[in-house]
Amino acid sequence: MKTVALLTARMGKTAELRTLLEGLIAPSRSEPGNLRYDLWRDQADENRFVLDELYVDAAAFAAHRGSPHFQHYLARIGDLAERVSLGLEPIAVRQD
Repeated sequence: MKTVALLTARMGKTAELRTLLEGLIAPSRSEPGNLRYDLWRDQADENRFVLDELYVDAAAFAAHRGSPHFQHYLARIGDLAERVSLGLEPIAVRQD
């Protein structure tokens, strides 16, 4: 299961958003079934971030969404950013 989330900080909330997103990295990467959990920032807009997530299957992704750290994120994200989340289906993906 691949998910990409695009997050654009609300006015004056960039630092808070970055802190929130960075706080997800370690606990998310340590979850069973997590293959990738990367945070990126847009070179053209320092207020825009991308979360790039990959899980072994839908069950691992569901477990992530039920975790305390993800629930904390959900409780705060609406105040900090505009968010678009994409659930992606593989078509031609390199298998290493």
